[in-house]
Amino acid sequence: MSAQPLAVLRTGLVTSVGLSAPAACAAMRAKLSNPSETRFIDSGGEWIMAHQVPLDRPWRGLAKLTRMAVMAIEEALADMPKVEWSRIPLLLCVAERARPGRIDGLEDQLIVDIQQELGTRFAPESGIVPHGRVSVALALAQARELIQLQKARNVLIAATDTLITWSTLSHYESKDRLLTPRNSNGFMPGEGAGALLVGALTGQPELACTGIGFGVEKAHIESEEPLRADGLTTAIKAALADAGCAMHDMDYRITDLSGEQYYFKEAALALSRTLRQTREEFDLWHPAECTGEAGALAGASVIAIGDAACRKAYTKGPAILVHMANDAGRRAAMTFRFGAR
Repeated sequence: MSAQPLAVLRTGLVTSVGLSAPAACAAMRAKLSNPSETRFIDSGGEWIMAHQVPLDRPWRGLAKLTRMAVMAIEEALADMPKVEWSRIPLLLCVAERARPGRIDGLEDQLIVDIQQELGTRFAPESGIVPHGRVSVALALAQARELIQLQKARNVLIAATDTLITWSTLSHYESKDRLLTPRNSNGFMPGEGAGALLVGALTGQPELACTGIGFGVEKAHIESEEPLRADGLTTAIKAALADAGCAMHDMDYRITDLSGEQYYFKEAALALSRTLRQTREEFDLWHPAECTGEAGALAGASVIAIGDAACRKAYTKGPAILVHMANDAGRRAAMTFRFGAR
């Protein structure tokens, strides 16, 4: 293992099925979903369905991203005195720059608005991680460096994203990637926010990130090259090597899969290329079936549900493989283990 494990100390979630981590994780455990009609109509004249976050006001655009992030951050930092927040670096995970319909202001305004609404300023090492579904994995790698090399006590990783804008929906609908009555090979768009407070191991029973790995898939979803899952396989192998373990040591998987056959095929191919011992079962969890495809939220939601599952003891075991992918071809994998160290 190339670095010390990182503990997940607190989580926060804001989703269409719950406005707190306990509520959202309970709903995801029960496989509840809450899709509703948007204000938009597809090319077939049907209302586009989405997993929309119900807030107390009809927030839109950057204001809604800010509000959702603030709610998740306040939950994750609820046990910490507010005077200490300014010493914590904030790594804010958002949509990748090339994503169609990306809301303006994510780089220069969002973190300012979040700090203003919270009434604080985070540490100077704070920054934006604009890589969509793989953002949280990249932020965890940055957090590990901040804690182990720069001696930060804690790092706050937050993610906020939405795919429910007309420019985004119209692009994916034109590419036949939305789940509609006429297309079963697609995803249902969503939105939400999540927050993870991470730090050094405390010695208490906790979820620890033991390995992180990355890869690049040349045969990404919009390419015409044959898919062999090279990028995801590389990421998984790197994470396992970082943790000093093998695929058969993992008890189950949690991923960002949200409905498209391409990504399920990729996950199956990567498993066939990394699992070298026969397993009777190897569960695959994908919380996006409850919350929809919500971009950067994916990493926060899969880690939060893993943390809740371990603490409530409804898992297959303490060892988890997490993996995620974005449309541009970036792949990430992480290993987690729950227990006291």
